[in-house]
Amino acid sequence: MAKQSECPRLLELFWTFVRISATTIGGGYVMFPLMKLEVVDSREWISDEEMVDYYALGQSIPGIIAMNTATLVGYRKRGISGAVFSAAGMAAPSLVVILLIAAFLTPYFDHPWVQKGFSGIRAAVVAMITMAVWQVGQKSVNSISKGVIAAGSFLAIVGLNAHPVLMIVAGGLLGLLLFRKGVEA
Repeated sequence: MAKQSECPRLLELFWTFVRISATTIGGGYVMFPLMKLEVVDSREWISDEEMVDYYALGQSIPGIIAMNTATLVGYRKRGISGAVFSAAGMAAPSLVVILLIAAFLTPYFDHPWVQKGFSGIRAAVVAMITMAVWQVGQKSVNSISKGVIAAGSFLAIVGLNAHPVLMIVAGGLLGLLLFRKGVEA
């Protein structure tokens, strides 16, 4: 259970998200396990359920999922200033790395060793994304009706080329119809 009364310092929010962003490669889904470890398991700023909800919302709105989630966590704990410090912490490492790459490494992108390195990184990122899917799935798809919604959405996106936003809206509408607070369909 999250420590709802704890109010982290703004710099604590900033440095927590700097650490998360600086130590993961591959985007929001790859960051999920580390972000969960930091903000749910270690600091208990939010609950498991809130983490999954924030990730779902972060995926459903424009922007980068990890940035959106960090902003929501910061807002939940410290309001607007918490949101700003959390978002700045999440953005800072990427900004520094991109500036360094742009300044010094772009001439080497076509080198065979660099390309081989990127191939290995991409393969490792698949494992991290799979882990994030597993963790989110365990918390989110915990009934037959939720499993049917997840499987149906997946099949519609893959098999029918349905737009993901349509599936998010359909999932939300089905959730409103099927699930009541404390009652599962």
